[in-house]
Amino acid sequence: MTIKARKVGNSTVLPVPSSIKVSAEYDVYQGRDGQIIYTPTAPNPFLDDKFVKTHDFSQTEALNDRPLGTEVADDD
Repeated sequence: MTIKARKVGNSTVLPVPSSIKVSAEYDVYQGRDGQIIYTPTAPNPFLDDKFVKTHDFSQTEALNDRPLGTEVADDD
């Protein structure tokens, strides 16, 4: 399927065929070889109070059984 870009005011519009389901909002990027990449905008889960309240964000990273950064080691 080929579509043609058209001018609408000061913008260039790429029509989306009706057979393609679209979201309300997209992030757009310029890819290699002139590609135009549209990615549906997803909400940031870390800004969602319900998500934050139901997840444990503590870290237990260690290297050679020693905590990294400011993590606190659990004494078994």
